[in-house]
Amino acid sequence: MTEPAEDPHENFKGVKPVEERHKLDEGALDEWLKTNVEGYAGPLTINQFKGGQSNPTYQLVTPSRKYVLRKKPGGKLLPSAHAVDREFRVISALYPTGFPVARAYALCTDDTVLGAMFYVMEMVEGRVLWNGALPEMDKADRRKTYENKIATLAKLHSTDFEKIGLGDYGKPGNYFGRQIDRWSKQYKLSETETIDEMNRLIEWLPQTIPPGERTSIVHGDYRLDNMVLHESEPRVIAVLDWELSTLGDPLGDFTYYLMNWVMPHDGRSGLGGVDVASLGIPTLEETVKLYCDQTGRDGIAELDWYFSYNAFRLACILQGIAGRVRDGTAASAHATQMIQRIRPLAAASYHYAQKAGLK
Repeated sequence: MTEPAEDPHENFKGVKPVEERHKLDEGALDEWLKTNVEGYAGPLTINQFKGGQSNPTYQLVTPSRKYVLRKKPGGKLLPSAHAVDREFRVISALYPTGFPVARAYALCTDDTVLGAMFYVMEMVEGRVLWNGALPEMDKADRRKTYENKIATLAKLHSTDFEKIGLGDYGKPGNYFGRQIDRWSKQYKLSETETIDEMNRLIEWLPQTIPPGERTSIVHGDYRLDNMVLHESEPRVIAVLDWELSTLGDPLGDFTYYLMNWVMPHDGRSGLGGVDVASLGIPTLEETVKLYCDQTGRDGIAELDWYFSYNAFRLACILQGIAGRVRDGTAASAHATQMIQRIRPLAAASYHYAQKAGLK
């Protein structure tokens, strides 16, 4: 009898007992929940989600319902990182519009309660999947799921952010310039080794930014495992992890999502080398057309530049995790696995930069 294949994402799925270094003051939390979360009633059981390299994330279980608590980590933090108050603000604004997010209950800015800022939201029950090939689904449902993911992102980018009170959620203009500056600085603060390609990209990317004409809410990390799918239907019921959200150029979000089609298929969201048509998954070209049709665009130019930018940005984010492993503040025991991806991402970014004109 053949042994079932080991799930490479098992270490990131579900919950576990709270690690000693991430334990919460249960009494203080219980009192705060009674005062601030409508309908809350104990007794309270606390588990920790296995994923979440950035912000420690907890499952709060009561007899009548489950909640999720997202908290800033302790210790030395990079500037502008771990902004759980921004997460709370954006999902609170989006929830009444019908956009698929969890209901946010309350934000605590009083560090004396749990030692750092945190917020509580509903726990949305459904499927969180990792493998972009969606082996759990048949061909028709794969197609519908991908189409719904694209439609969900297009809906976010079409949301009137001024109307829902997010007009000051980000700075106007020069989105890519500001992002490159932000991630370059965080990369340098977290640098653990010299990677020549990254230093060259830090110089080249800000000098070659394509012209942009739109501003929208951008999620910042729109990928398969940051969404909850309906238990049985091919649709997104909640988009998670809004830590990197801001106002900016929606092509930053969309081309980051498109990276799935060019990154190698390693059991995660990458589809590189996969015969997507045979699986019912839209091709890269079909995905671009679907998004453009729903957002009123004729097409997207300079994809190689955007792919270079996105691989660079992801390398910087993972370098930030590497720095936090060095400093002893990384939230996930598996963060060290992610550090091994930095050099390949730097090489990929440099490759696309060369295709976009880097000499």
